[in-house]
Amino acid sequence: MKSSLALVFTLASGLVLSAAAQTSAAPAASAGPTKIAVIAFQVAVAQTNEGQRNFADLQKKYEPRRQQLKNLNDEVDGMTKQLQAQGDKLSPAEQQSRASALDIKKKQLDRDAQDAQNDFQQEMQDLYNGLASKVYDVLATYAEQHNYTLVLDVAQQSTPVLYASKASNITQQIIDAYNVKSGVPAPPASAAAPAAKTGPAR
Repeated sequence: MKSSLALVFTLASGLVLSAAAQTSAAPAASAGPTKIAVIAFQVAVAQTNEGQRNFADLQKKYEPRRQQLKNLNDEVDGMTKQLQAQGDKLSPAEQQSRASALDIKKKQLDRDAQDAQNDFQQEMQDLYNGLASKVYDVLATYAEQHNYTLVLDVAQQSTPVLYASKASNITQQIIDAYNVKSGVPAPPASAAAPAAKTGPAR
């Protein structure tokens, strides 16, 4: 339930970029010098106004389930402490009965927590996929307009980028370009996600 925005977006970004690459036409050969840019793609998606808004909405949606899990966890803790405190005062049959009830409650907590986590991650991935495909379109247009022949995603651990100048990093430019295109206003300062690093992974 506490999955970070960046982590979940990182897990999903590879799928979207792979699909986008397969459906995009190969760029025409350029007679000029090669011009390369880098981008932290999932950071760009996460930090768009739309991405921050959608993630905040998703967290609000799952708040009731998070509270239910907290209440159930508190109940398990209470039952555990009570059994530990009164164990030597209970009959063997009563001990067995309470231990069985506690085991059932723990299994319910584990099952509910796993279901909630799976549902949250699935909705997050669906949210990311839909937004990432639109951000990719903006990226492709931007790269073409600025004559980039290659754009590397430095957020992917498999990308062999050891160094890239700040001037070649177009993450913020893509965020800004998408915000203009989407028309989604910036979230309140208190609700905005913390800025993530956009440089190459070390």
